[in-house]
Amino acid sequence: MTLAFAPDADAVPLTFVAPADCAALTDALPDAARGWARIQGFAAAAGEVLVLPDAQGGIAQVWVGTGHARAQERTRFGVAAAARRLPAGNYRVVAGLSGAALEEAALGWLLEGYRFGRYKAQETARAKLVAPPGVDAHRIEIIANAEALTRDLINTPPNDMGPGELAAAAQALAAQHGAQVGVTLGDALLAENLPLIHAVGRAATTARAPRLITLDWGGAGPLLTLVGKGVCFDTGGLDIKPASSMGLMKKDMGGAATVLGLADMIMSLALPLRLRVLIPAVENAISAAAFRPQDILTARNGLTVEINNTDAEGRLVLADALALGAEGAPDLMISMATLTGAARVAVGPDIAPFFTDDEAVATAIGAGAAAVRDPVWRLPFHAPYEAMIEPGIADLDNAPGGGMAGAITAALFLRRFAGAGRYVHFDIYGWQPVAAPARPKGGVGQGARALLAALPALLGL
Repeated sequence: MTLAFAPDADAVPLTFVAPADCAALTDALPDAARGWARIQGFAAAAGEVLVLPDAQGGIAQVWVGTGHARAQERTRFGVAAAARRLPAGNYRVVAGLSGAALEEAALGWLLEGYRFGRYKAQETARAKLVAPPGVDAHRIEIIANAEALTRDLINTPPNDMGPGELAAAAQALAAQHGAQVGVTLGDALLAENLPLIHAVGRAATTARAPRLITLDWGGAGPLLTLVGKGVCFDTGGLDIKPASSMGLMKKDMGGAATVLGLADMIMSLALPLRLRVLIPAVENAISAAAFRPQDILTARNGLTVEINNTDAEGRLVLADALALGAEGAPDLMISMATLTGAARVAVGPDIAPFFTDDEAVATAIGAGAAAVRDPVWRLPFHAPYEAMIEPGIADLDNAPGGGMAGAITAALFLRRFAGAGRYVHFDIYGWQPVAAPARPKGGVGQGARALLAALPALLGL
């Protein structure tokens, strides 16, 4: 679906109302409207709606509450709830918000219109917003539609979103922007020295064979390499997951979906950089060809890895992709992955934890996240835990025992393949477990808007 502002035509006036201004604005209304407002009990809570009728029974104007400051802190895009509460039609902001708050409200309104409708009848007409004056409507629409792309990819069930379909999505995105796409498929992964990607994905059927997807765009500027985990379904492999843990595994390609969304933003905005996207796309399936616990595999960069749990497969496919990415000497390399349950336990589903050794990079990402209210939290590459990923019989252990610091040990594992350049790893959840304003239950992007806001500082754009 396409998320867009309403055409600049006739629209109902809309005023955003703060609780502190509610009484004064109500007192200033004509008698009939004032009485109506008081009967309705409008208190300007976040996303609360007051429809003020005209003399003919139509809609004269609407008020939308912004909520108190504490409520705004607790609920991102709170005013966007109005979009589902108002009658269908077009609305135009005339007062009440400006600057970053108005930008967030406009983006939230578009995102509130997102629906994953591939498998059900079309939704009914909804309330639409005319682009508010003073906002960058073009940029907001780009961000909203890139987020919709990420959500669509995650929400698509695994029978329709295997490695081949993920490659097709990358090819479609590349065609929109004049980018180049390559796909290294099946046994060709071995010929191209991508053995871990092959090992994880070789148990799947031929139609869902493992592959590395590459997307390259831009002719000049600093090189940004994005690496996204594309495990299109994760049974856990021979260390099979219980049903309770397998139920959301269509989202295990959320890292790939997120980097494709971020790539869409970058290319649509024509940022002055060179972009490379690397997506190891596999299904972690079960068959006689599956890789096994106790196998020792050799990665692209020559490091050996002892397999102590086949359900720690994401770091394996990322390892080869990161090693390949590092060979291109990028100015910045970022990996995105739904990698560990430990990250979810540490910060919950809303916050995207990230790891980096570079203080300037961490500062820029934190500032970008704060500016656009896309929450992130830095976790440490804690060097003393390196011993936990060194089993002795091989260079690395893909799943150290003990149940301690799982997100950190996974990040330390990845760092062994990322080279000496600037590197950031995001361990995202990629799923909205309970519907919230502008975020229906289902797949969701995390960290992409923060990174987009941070890129000028990160790359000197």
